[in-house]
Amino acid sequence: MVKVAYIKILSLFLVTLVMAVNAQNHNRSIQAKLPEQEHNKLKYSQPVIGAWFWDEEEFKPEGYKQFIDDVSIHSCFDLLSTAIRVPGRDITDIDVHNQVKKAVEYANEKGIQIALELDPRVARRKFEEMYPTELQESLWLQEIEVSAQKPVETTIRSVDLTDHMIGKKTPYVSLYGSLSRVYSYQKTSEGILASSIKEVTKECSVIISTKDSIVVSIPPCQENNNLYACVLVSFTHLTPDVFSPHLIEFTRELIYSYSDVPLAGGMRDEWGFPPSVPAKRMAAGNHFWYSKYYEEEYRKRTKGRELLYDFLLMYIGIKGEENSRINAINHYMEMNWQRNAILENDFYQTIKDVFGPEAAVVTHATWYPFPNKLEIKKNALCWWSAKRDWAQTDETTPFAVRTALAKKWNSSVWYNQYYSSESKSYQTELWSSALGGGRLNYHPIYPVKNKNLNAKRELFRGEIMRGESRVRLLNYISETPLNCPVAVIFGHSSVMNWVGPYYEDVGMKLVDKLWGIGIPTDLIPTSEITNKSLKVDDEGWIYYGKQRYSAIVLYNPEFETAATAEFFKKASNGQTSLFQIGNWTRDFDGNPMNGNRTLPNNMLIINNIDSVVNNISGVLAARNIEFQTPASRLVEGFGHTSLAPPTSGQCQLIDGTVIQVAGTENAAGDNIISEIKIGKHDVIFDAIGLAAVRLDQNGNVQALAAGGLKYFKTGKMIIQLDERIDLAFWKNNEGKYEGVIQGTENTIPSQLKSISKKWDFLQLPAPLKE
Repeated sequence: MVKVAYIKILSLFLVTLVMAVNAQNHNRSIQAKLPEQEHNKLKYSQPVIGAWFWDEEEFKPEGYKQFIDDVSIHSCFDLLSTAIRVPGRDITDIDVHNQVKKAVEYANEKGIQIALELDPRVARRKFEEMYPTELQESLWLQEIEVSAQKPVETTIRSVDLTDHMIGKKTPYVSLYGSLSRVYSYQKTSEGILASSIKEVTKECSVIISTKDSIVVSIPPCQENNNLYACVLVSFTHLTPDVFSPHLIEFTRELIYSYSDVPLAGGMRDEWGFPPSVPAKRMAAGNHFWYSKYYEEEYRKRTKGRELLYDFLLMYIGIKGEENSRINAINHYMEMNWQRNAILENDFYQTIKDVFGPEAAVVTHATWYPFPNKLEIKKNALCWWSAKRDWAQTDETTPFAVRTALAKKWNSSVWYNQYYSSESKSYQTELWSSALGGGRLNYHPIYPVKNKNLNAKRELFRGEIMRGESRVRLLNYISETPLNCPVAVIFGHSSVMNWVGPYYEDVGMKLVDKLWGIGIPTDLIPTSEITNKSLKVDDEGWIYYGKQRYSAIVLYNPEFETAATAEFFKKASNGQTSLFQIGNWTRDFDGNPMNGNRTLPNNMLIINNIDSVVNNISGVLAARNIEFQTPASRLVEGFGHTSLAPPTSGQCQLIDGTVIQVAGTENAAGDNIISEIKIGKHDVIFDAIGLAAVRLDQNGNVQALAAGGLKYFKTGKMIIQLDERIDLAFWKNNEGKYEGVIQGTENTIPSQLKSISKKWDFLQLPAPLKE
């Protein structure tokens, strides 16, 4: 029998007749048989991704064709992360569905694939209609001194939260507010006196109640002149509650409603609680995400503790309950990242179930692109648990996060969605990213300063796509990410606990120091130990995905569990050198302990960053691990900075592929005339933009990629071309070379024919000229 929720969602979504017929044949389980539909597979494991944001132009008859035509002629994009965030256009509407289907079919004809945003936040009104009691609540605490002579009033105001998902016209508005609780108490500088706490909600009255503000009156108390009250007010916002019991079902149905469209996958970015803006007020410490379902989960998790009472504990603190305060915060924040990870991973799996195991899931879990208190508030740094096929970030996310995510998801590269108001900036990002093991997801020009500029098409001018065409050659020769011989593993609970000593400190100063001397370093939370993503192999190496680490720094392990200590004990006699910064004085529940003694004796505790860097440098030197080009580019934005690779230099992938890039002067690439050593072997290149090679232990070429190659020599292999050619070749499973040539008219120079008779041809994008 079809579930009531499914019948409701069919009527609201106005799905196609085909989908309705199919619905009668299964019980709405997402694992049930799906409509017969041929979905697309990506041509190779690393696509070139561009972002496509629809506006009203795309809804005109065949209005989508212009952009698709431009992409097919003027860009390298073969996958578009596509979002429809147009006021008045709901992706659950039949006319939107039908227009998307036409656009996707047309794009597929042009060899371009679409991953569509299928996120419940762009269907918030539908969710509200179906589940009006399952919307996200935002709880504010406000302390006021109680008078002995007369009632006192306090006003608590909500905020309209907004982000790119919905625009300024339809923010996450507050729909209504309600008084949740009022506590009265006495307090000292050490906190609230526990024996004085009373719930006085029924004695107070709501004077004014609107959707975005509430005025509460607190009666006088003649018995005590040193009495305070804390008013807890909840505002319900127009967005699904993260802990909603129907959110997963709703999201699955939303995805299923597009199962008849030949999509290559689905898109969701910056998932989590609503964005914490205005930042100063949201980060003041008196705001918490809340709902009755959140309360229920918290009660189960903490064996009966009441979340509303614990908000008072978390905010102000109660004398003598310091351990309980730490415990409450740790549980509250851990619930946040674990629940968001559950939702992210169910989205991922549903996309696979509906569109096939090869479906692409894009884009990034990052919002505020730095692991600070605002990002902590939004998703509790669930980045490392939000499943993707390729590591994905955005804006100014530190490179150490990007490289770590590539290891976590076993992806050859990471993608960073990047935008700028200046087209020149994309050049810097392209070549710096390539040197750091990554690629761009090309967001159009933003913000648009020139009203006459067509932001969607501007990147098709000039040479940026020519540069990208050369970088994409790397996709054919390696399936491993950047080699980062060091990892900084930060205490996940420690960094999120605002009453602890290490709040908001993930170790970026240390990370930057290491990158700055040519030691690429991954940044990973300790929760990756708990979920067994970080492992120790039989030889005692700590590894993450395909990456073995020569050195690990455990950074600020305060509030860790026994699992962290056991992990490092297991690795104590292995190949990875162990270091520690920051003390471990309390466990997850806030109980005092000497955590340092639970860690291996050979884990060096060094609280000076420079000393740790010097020690790590010595470890790598002793193992003959060559440093890479130092990160010297300062990435700035959103109030934070970090170091990134420059636009010219050399790096190495885990499989030994050595990459040289040069893109400082020209977006299409600068000349590379180099003589380098790879082990004992001399390698000479004359190329443009890109020169990459992987040798076997005897010095024979396993794979090579180069832009504008003119000359190459190592050992007995010499390539000398009359005309510069973009190319890549590699040894296949049979030990024979095959390759691709870019931009020629199906002609193969005799020198290349002598290497292989099997060559494919790639078309070059033609610069847009107007």
